[in-house]
Amino acid sequence: MIRKVLVAVFAVVLGTSLAAAGQAAAAPQASHQAAAAPRSDDGNPTAAQLLAKTTHCNQVSHGTYSDKNGGQTPICGATGAYFWTSGMAVDCDGQRTAQCNENTDCCFYDDTSFHQSDGKPFNAAQVPYVVIPLPSSRWNYGSAGIKGGDVLAVIYHGHVEYAVFGDEGPDDSIGEASYATAKALGIDPDPSNGGTSDKVTYIVFKNSKVSPIENHGSAVTQGRKFAQQFLSSN
Repeated sequence: MIRKVLVAVFAVVLGTSLAAAGQAAAAPQASHQAAAAPRSDDGNPTAAQLLAKTTHCNQVSHGTYSDKNGGQTPICGATGAYFWTSGMAVDCDGQRTAQCNENTDCCFYDDTSFHQSDGKPFNAAQVPYVVIPLPSSRWNYGSAGIKGGDVLAVIYHGHVEYAVFGDEGPDDSIGEASYATAKALGIDPDPSNGGTSDKVTYIVFKNSKVSPIENHGSAVTQGRKFAQQFLSSN
């Protein structure tokens, strides 16, 4: 408030309009608009190569999960990995940022199931991560050999983004990833009304934990390595 008063006083002294001064003093607003072109990791293996290995589902979940499409999605098993295809909802939980906070996300929660190497929750606006359902009788990621920090390939419209398993979600729904994941793939990252109902395929690789967990460069290196193994083994 003091800052706004001072800005108005200086505006009068300098002969500028109060409207212009108010505009200059306005706080910047977070823009949730998706990137004009995806900034995903891509490279080898390609999206097409990975998707070719997900055409058949060996269902391992005892039942299915609801997704953004309102459909029912099973979790499928493969050698060294699990995968599913759904839409994408945007998760903005973790550290407060201009993009992710109580004002931008009605359901904002200032923590994530897994934490960065510095002990802090993930920064959803900066770190690509994926949400996996809480363990249940339907499917238990822990019993399946998946741990926090394991890497995933997230595939959308011909692009691949590598992300880590960073948060848990409801045990009856699936298909959620961080603001940063959505933005990298060219999906609207707005936590209130963004995401997509188009098909997004998620492949999580067993025993692929990234260290440090928040280092995206390490996630890409690890992801490509395990993605290549996925192609060779399936």
